[in-house]
This record gives sequence, structure tokens and C-alpha cells, in this order.
Amino acid sequence: MYAIVKTGGKQYKVAEGDIIDIEKLEVEEGATVTFDEVLFVNDGTQAVTDPEALAKVCVEGEVLKQYRDKKVIVYKFRRRKRYERKRGHRQYLTKVRITKVA
Repeated sequence: MYAIVKTGGKQYKVAEGDIIDIEKLEVEEGATVTFDEVLFVNDGTQAVTDPEALAKVCVEGEVLKQYRDKKVIVYKFRRRKRYERKRGHRQYLTKVRITKVA
């Protein structure tokens, strides 16, 4: 059984026991998170896409860790114009273990 949930402007395919990295959630480590925006559920025999049926579906997870991703270099350059800018960015992420898809 798996589901597709939406969080942080992105969609993730999750099943029980999966560990996913999502954009930062304002919760503490060890807390339980509920994903309310479920877009699709497949239980192996039947696929559910009806919005009324999906409103009853609940996906829960446990927050394992709050951390920052590896640095990504953003480099802007215009040839022959003496223009170049170099910046770095580290995204804040949350590691979540999916505990229940029901």
C-alpha cells in the first residue's frame, strides 16, 4: 500500500516504513506529523483518487531529524561584461519516517 502526499509544494510517494527528506517542518524531533493533503492511494488492488474518499485517508510520520542539506553553489555569469556572482545555499530539511498509511 502506498500513497502520494503533498507537502512543501512537492509531491512524495510514500509507504509504511519509508524515510523521506522534506522541506523543514516546525516540529521537534520525535514528534508525530500528520499529512492531510493526500492526492492518491493504492492498496495493491484498487486505486483511490476520489477527493471525498481521500479526505478520510491519513498518513502519519515520525520526525527523526532536523538538518541542513549539502551546499549548492549558485553562480551567475555574463560573458564580456565583467559580471559574476557566486553564492552558496543550504536548504533546511526534515527527515521523516512514515509510520501509518490508513
